[in-house]
Amino acid sequence: MDVYEAVDSRRAVRAFSDEPVPKDVLERVLAAASRAPSSGNLQPWQVYVVTGEPLAEVKRRATARALAGDPGDEREYPMYPAELTSPHVDRFAAAAAQRYKALGIERDDPDRPLKIAALNSGAFGAPVVLFCYLDRTMGPGQWGDAGMYLQTVMLLLRAEGLHSCPQVMWTMYHETVGRAVGADDGLVLFCGVSVGFEKEGAPRLRTGRADLTETVSFIGM
Repeated sequence: MDVYEAVDSRRAVRAFSDEPVPKDVLERVLAAASRAPSSGNLQPWQVYVVTGEPLAEVKRRATARALAGDPGDEREYPMYPAELTSPHVDRFAAAAAQRYKALGIERDDPDRPLKIAALNSGAFGAPVVLFCYLDRTMGPGQWGDAGMYLQTVMLLLRAEGLHSCPQVMWTMYHETVGRAVGADDGLVLFCGVSVGFEKEGAPRLRTGRADLTETVSFIGM
């Protein structure tokens, strides 16, 4: 597929089949993604590709914590600003309601938080999760580089017929993940990216996007 098709078809899939993802495909994607832009060519990302029984164990441990109401490990960075304001908070609320309704979880369901936590900690059934870390000495610029790198990874996965779901949620259980992958204390978990083939018959959700006039200003043209 061409780049526009890859961008248009990329979405956060939240229902994966258990079909295994070939290692050579992941190697091809990650090797090509290394060409992503990186200020000063620091290439600050460190990725652990986890599958099979090691991933199953991470899922079991994280899900057990989630279902027990464990609030998670001490946060190493905030997922979102402490106080979101309009229009960002409006977009956040609308997308959340749309997202979990598609998964059969209504807003007034008293068990909604636990159900959401269990789905996330199970990586939505994905057979592979990429855990992306950065060295703790890196600054905002390098975190931006990691974002561009992961976007490149996700677009290349589409070219291979695969889907993905980036999950900052994994930072809530960074100690569980860190022990599983052997990450040293000098690294901080940026996020996990669930990878796999979309489950057949799963509801397909595309959240809306702001009109171009809300986010882009053309000056001098």
